[in-house]
Amino acid sequence: MSLVPQIYMSKSSSLKSSLIISVYKNTKFLDAVMKSVEIQTFRDFEVIISEDGDSEEMKSYLSTLKTSFPILHLTQADVGWRKNQALNRAIQSAKTDWLVFIDGDCVLHPRFMEFHWKLSDKNSILAGKRIKLDPQTSDLLLNGELALEEMNKFIRQNSSKIKKEGGSFVEEGLFIDPKGLLGFIPRLRKMSQLKGCNMSFHRDAIEAINGFDEDYIRPAVGEDIDLHWRFEGLGFKLKSLRNLAVQYHLWHKESWTDQEENMEMMRLNQAKKQFVCKNGIKKLN
Repeated sequence: MSLVPQIYMSKSSSLKSSLIISVYKNTKFLDAVMKSVEIQTFRDFEVIISEDGDSEEMKSYLSTLKTSFPILHLTQADVGWRKNQALNRAIQSAKTDWLVFIDGDCVLHPRFMEFHWKLSDKNSILAGKRIKLDPQTSDLLLNGELALEEMNKFIRQNSSKIKKEGGSFVEEGLFIDPKGLLGFIPRLRKMSQLKGCNMSFHRDAIEAINGFDEDYIRPAVGEDIDLHWRFEGLGFKLKSLRNLAVQYHLWHKESWTDQEENMEMMRLNQAKKQFVCKNGIKKLN
């Protein structure tokens, strides 16, 4: 399991992918994410900051951010959870056809974007996971005391402690070089569910299902699980990026709401085989 960052440049200077980052106010977390974006081995992408709100702190942070990537900051009125609407607007604003989605609390391994591009396939939905860090490891990463280049070694040496202190999915935090001795492992690890914080697909795929369903006005389900069954209903399949497109989820208190209302909405749509949502990128009602 090696980590050898190399600049992965294409012969063309044109953009090939769009990295869409969902955010809500937390600029400290986003700063750590953007630092990881700056050291990506694959470089031919734009960054879209998809803010479900319109905070002054986010504007101030982005106005002073120094980055080598083109950045577009999209905002909307802060009137409740409308992440799906923000993501649909990001899709429409993207300059490329390959769309990568992460959350603003997920720091990226240096080769994250490389594998989301290398394995891109118009007929597949690329799906990865993330390690949920414990508070102490999260703070080390946030404060710059733990370099991304050292994460593989740190996680291997401290896996038991990370889990004991509140971390989880530790095995997902290990990058495995597909050309190394253990390169067969990622090929064996499949995905059964889509994670909204680590996924990518072609514009044609998301437009085929009419984007994210804006009828979901509470977190979870509508951000990914709902996409998954609708994608599969139109013939798209998940392709796993486990241990390839690795990301590190920064620790914070969970703010989950009851998901039953979202699940019930999804079950009703599944019963109708409504693979194309009506309240998505286009309004079909």
